[in-house]
Amino acid sequence: MTPATIRNALDTLAARDGDLAEAIAMVGYPEPRNREPGFAALLNIIVGQQVSALAAAAIRARLAEAVDPLTPEKFLAAGDEVLRAVGLSRRKVEYGCGLAEAMLSGMLETDRFAEMPDDDVVQSLTGIRGLGRWSADIYMLFALRRTDIWPAEDLAIQEALRRLKNLDERPARKISETIVEPWRPFRGIAALFLWHYYKGAP
Repeated sequence: MTPATIRNALDTLAARDGDLAEAIAMVGYPEPRNREPGFAALLNIIVGQQVSALAAAAIRARLAEAVDPLTPEKFLAAGDEVLRAVGLSRRKVEYGCGLAEAMLSGMLETDRFAEMPDDDVVQSLTGIRGLGRWSADIYMLFALRRTDIWPAEDLAIQEALRRLKNLDERPARKISETIVEPWRPFRGIAALFLWHYYKGAP
């Protein structure tokens, strides 16, 4: 995704949705959040699970220093003591090692994802311990750069959509998918905007 593709997609959606148009006028356009596909992107998604954005950023920075480059081989070679010292929980060390082993063994072939439908990518990723639907959606959105991914399980997305549409509560997947159906084929770009709106709206 580029700034131009994001702007053009959001302008298209704003013409259909007055709430979105008003929100874009309020907080502006988001920046791209592209990631290189592969092990490092998936591991960084695991790092970000169930911790604040600031905590995740700090752990990622320490991990990048301790394991350079961040490859499956280097991660496994680092050992538990080093990985725990950068701030990874014991469970996330286990998840990271399992991910590294799956990629080295060929059980998980991320190089094939570019040619695979969304549902097949989700199935492949969620077959790995520590990677759920949220993780798969985030990977497809930022690493594979698919513009119509809807990360419905993300709490910030739920809260931003609640505010945008003046809902009584955060919507679960089935409800939110109905609300954002008119945003196809740019639901992923709309999600990128909702994170921006969540942080920037009054």
